[in-house]
Amino acid sequence: MSRHRRPVVGAVIAACALTTPSVAFADHATNPHTQNMHALGHSPHPATFLGEPDGVRHVNSDLAFWGRLAFHGNYNGFRIVDISDPEAPTEIVHQGCNGDQGDIAVWDDILVRSWNSKKTTPRDCDGETVPAGWEGVHVFDIGNPADPDLIAAVSLPCGSHTLTPVPDLGNGRLIVYSNNSSSTGCGTVPGRAAEDPLGDFIDVIEVPLAHPENANLLRREPLAGPLTDVRTGCHDMGAILGSVNLAACASADATNVFDIGLNAHPGGSIADPEFLFTVSEPGVGQAGTNGRWHSASFSWDGEVLVLGWEPGGGAEPECQTTDPPVDKSLFFYDAHTGAKLGQWVLPRGQDGVGENCTVHNYNVVPLRSGRNVAVGGHYQAGTWATEFTDPANPVTLGWSDPPALSPPDVGGAWSSYWYNNFIYESSITEGLNVFRLSGNATGGALRLHHLNPQVQEFSLP
Repeated sequence: MSRHRRPVVGAVIAACALTTPSVAFADHATNPHTQNMHALGHSPHPATFLGEPDGVRHVNSDLAFWGRLAFHGNYNGFRIVDISDPEAPTEIVHQGCNGDQGDIAVWDDILVRSWNSKKTTPRDCDGETVPAGWEGVHVFDIGNPADPDLIAAVSLPCGSHTLTPVPDLGNGRLIVYSNNSSSTGCGTVPGRAAEDPLGDFIDVIEVPLAHPENANLLRREPLAGPLTDVRTGCHDMGAILGSVNLAACASADATNVFDIGLNAHPGGSIADPEFLFTVSEPGVGQAGTNGRWHSASFSWDGEVLVLGWEPGGGAEPECQTTDPPVDKSLFFYDAHTGAKLGQWVLPRGQDGVGENCTVHNYNVVPLRSGRNVAVGGHYQAGTWATEFTDPANPVTLGWSDPPALSPPDVGGAWSSYWYNNFIYESSITEGLNVFRLSGNATGGALRLHHLNPQVQEFSLP
């Protein structure tokens, strides 16, 4: 394969008559917010979830970052956005790939994208036909950000809902944990009795860095659980390296914690995680709760495991004032034992008509100070910053909460992440919004060369 090196972003923009950057203070500046949450730029990508059928939707999903570029997944591919100026982020390209969800992972000149479920008719990805019934991941060469090139496809019988990329540089490869989220549709025989046993695993994908076109399914890691009658599979996975070397798979009603390297529980590796224990919480992901564990992260010292779940599947209004705290919480556990340490409850009720809301996708700010601050996107509750230095007594630091969509739609912040002193929000129906959180709570945060938010590539201190 011919490998391209990424040109200077400014040169790409100058050479390609690209979308004019939007002015700062777009619509997100008018949202109700705390005084310390400042709206900056906006890169538009308008979409509707309920107003268009599958195959037509462009709704925005997850984010990753490399240098001065943001990679913004959507249901019809992904966008590459120049974020050199946070007050004027500029779209470089929208790469088409017509499979829903579109979770992404980035490493240097490589982008991996999830294809979530089988389609009844053929679709298109970068001009190539994707046969009906196919699902898995696509691999792109993004050395030229203005012209991504599809170079590989890895078929996965249960599909790919989310991706967690963990570098294994000593072996010259990127390991990608692909999560199918649900056993629905696994195999050829419909029904849970046949599907569930086929979907209770993590796909471990190998992407050779020198030859990413040879990406392949390396192995499957089985999961423990579920403990009650819910569909199997891991929704998303958080990993931390450095001196910690742990991974947590937010799975059904039993989050699985793994050893992935040299630590106090020897035996695991990045490519072959070693199961340690499960974490469960009353009322989370269990039969009758209409949801499952959704996201996982860690404090940067690896002492605290941060978990969130998704009651209502992301489409229901589960953050109303009258809803129980368990439906609108971030949970904190001892990362080595699974003992519960505390719980943060969203303090602002979402009582508009049909305001879909759960605590969704977040990351933890890399702080030298030892303070623990999480930044997250919670659908129509918007973007929130929460300090959990004392997990038993978490504190809300700031927020931006959009008004309810009218007419009702599924929208809001799919994910919000801290990256190099700014907060980047993926708004499902609007595009990319940028914020800055003022104050000293996040002072001294480390600047990162890149960020896949589900992976902490080092530990602190």
